[in-house]
Amino acid sequence: MASIAVKRTDTSIKTLMNQSSSPTLPASDQVREALAVTLRGCEELLPQDEWVKKLVKSESTGKPLRIKLGLDPTAPDIHIGHTVVLNKMRQLQDLGHTVIFLIGDFTSMIGDPSGRNSTRPPLTAEQIKINAETYYKQASLVLDPARTEIRYNSEWSDPLGARGMIQLASRYTVARMMERNDFHDRFKAGQSISVHEFLYPLMQGYDSVALHSDLELGGTDQKFNLLVGRQLQAEYGQEPQCILTMPLLEGLDGVEKMSKSKNNYIGISEDPNTMFAKVLSISDVLMWKWYTLLSFQSEAAISALKATVEAGRNPKDAKVALAKEITARFHSAAAADAAEQDFINRSKGGVPDEIAEIRLPLGEGGTSVGIAALLKSAGLAASSGEGNRLIDGGGVRIDSNVVSDKGLKLGAGTYVLQVGKRKFARVTLA
Repeated sequence: MASIAVKRTDTSIKTLMNQSSSPTLPASDQVREALAVTLRGCEELLPQDEWVKKLVKSESTGKPLRIKLGLDPTAPDIHIGHTVVLNKMRQLQDLGHTVIFLIGDFTSMIGDPSGRNSTRPPLTAEQIKINAETYYKQASLVLDPARTEIRYNSEWSDPLGARGMIQLASRYTVARMMERNDFHDRFKAGQSISVHEFLYPLMQGYDSVALHSDLELGGTDQKFNLLVGRQLQAEYGQEPQCILTMPLLEGLDGVEKMSKSKNNYIGISEDPNTMFAKVLSISDVLMWKWYTLLSFQSEAAISALKATVEAGRNPKDAKVALAKEITARFHSAAAADAAEQDFINRSKGGVPDEIAEIRLPLGEGGTSVGIAALLKSAGLAASSGEGNRLIDGGGVRIDSNVVSDKGLKLGAGTYVLQVGKRKFARVTLA
């Protein structure tokens, strides 16, 4: 590890977390605009006065600030909840600053304990490689690839070796680590905390040292880790980064944070029709938070739109506009228009222009197939039992007619099967 001058600091994480001060008056309209862009939709900017000073310095020197976002490739795909911080990165990128998209291929092998009450199993190197392959490609749908620096933290973490890791660990105390809520709560409850979990915030913090970060972004659950980076930069004699936390986006249910495990998410690689329809399914109240965090429209434009809704305009109009904007971003404007028309067709009971075409045999000597078994074979139900439950709930149609008889059998022919509002298949039995 290269020899770097060290400046010891004893400021605790709790002190940093409670820091607040009025920002220095920005020196120009450009800095005022940059501060407003930074603060839009954010949970916390800390310390705000230091960020203003960095903006002023950047303006006077013409040197872009270095803005870092780290994501561990814990899953193969990104959902739109992840794009909340990516959107903020793009906004700051458009102001002329350097954004660093950091893939945590090294930290993924440790496992982030943030917000957890138990040890999270680390990923294997093979899993990380598979997941990382899609991350930057998907992030590029939000960020400008030509102006994005992509890095992997194994670049500097692997060369540390055992000696370097021990030296890094010497720069942080156990007492300070136990200020973290999840560690404190687990220790108090008598639950195990593995030593390797202490290494995660240290390694994430060391990323900021290696990259000379001016600002690090993350969700509210990452606040402790971001502050560790700030502390370590001071230890290594660098100007500490500021931190910007963004709210965790509520999913389709409007209650829990967006998560694949809770099945309340929209994947950015989902097809346009599904993406459009899912956005339209959110509540009118949640829609405005999504506008703030996901839309690229100005705050003034969003406020004007909200005023028209409050004055009596149908909120569905605003929701359609949001659905089209999000769908167009990850697909195209033409795909968004087609998805809107598809949704209109389905709402009227019509059949989408493009649906799955499936051919199924009646079986040797067979003359008919039961409807529940057919739903399973067509991939519209996980099992015959689920098919029967869907029929009981009035959610199954054949050629636009509601099916109420679970004993219905279908002979040779072609049928349009529909489950709910969004699942269709044209099935030919022969």
